[in-house]
Amino acid sequence: MDNVVLEKLLGEMRPRLHRYCARMSGSVIDGEDIVQDALAKAYAARASFGGLDNPQAWLYRIAHNAALDFLRRRARMPPMEDEDELASVASPEDPDPEIAATCLRSFMRLPALQRGAVILRDVLGHTLEEAAAITGSSEPAVKSALQRGRERLRGVAGEPALPGIDGDTGARLLAYVDGFKAGDFDAVRAMLAEDVQLELVNRLRRNGKRDVGDYFGAYAAAVRWVFAAVLVEGRPGMLVFDREVSLDTPAYFVALEFADGQVTGIRDFLYARYAMDGLEITPLDSTGACPTGPAR
Repeated sequence: MDNVVLEKLLGEMRPRLHRYCARMSGSVIDGEDIVQDALAKAYAARASFGGLDNPQAWLYRIAHNAALDFLRRRARMPPMEDEDELASVASPEDPDPEIAATCLRSFMRLPALQRGAVILRDVLGHTLEEAAAITGSSEPAVKSALQRGRERLRGVAGEPALPGIDGDTGARLLAYVDGFKAGDFDAVRAMLAEDVQLELVNRLRRNGKRDVGDYFGAYAAAVRWVFAAVLVEGRPGMLVFDREVSLDTPAYFVALEFADGQVTGIRDFLYARYAMDGLEITPLDSTGACPTGPAR
């Protein structure tokens, strides 16, 4: 197997795989974890890649199974449907484009097969035959799961607001982002825990305050970025806007973790901007509190 060919395919497919995994898990951040697991498994199984008629479907199947494994570990997977019972439901209509705009958390209301069928058909545009192959189910079962999943999602009025963060964490988040706004990266570095972990998603990982401290150099040298403190999926985060493109639509985000008043984790999605698709953002006021529900 030519590693160059496989790596090219993985790079091309990564945004679509993430779109699937984010909806299977109800989170763009967890979806990225699943994608990374799936890509590692695909690379480990690359010996079988050369003889595949449809390598894209092969990757989706790996991602689907990785998502199920993730949900089992997190005990977040609703029970599987009975295939015989589902097969008695009427066939679904054509793809429903409105489903693609559904809040990611709403997909978690569906059993696994319904969820996979709806995402593959209505969000990613796969045929029922392809969806059946990816989920390892029969086509009649996928048809029925799709019908039921759509009906259930249409009955969802909306998701409750995500919980906020405590006042101390909110204040720390504002201080961190204020450091970026002011270009005071010495102050930002001072907030890092000794064992802080950095992931520049799709590029590199670093551990420890000394090694992570160099990461801020690129931001210190750039003037194009504009920053805003927010919650991303209920977690501390920072939106990054590109002033050369748009100050209304964020280019990407950074997810942060705090403990004992220090920054313990940084996940920067600069090189994984596909993760903005479906991200749930909650604005913060000047005190670090959440004055409103999710903005998107």
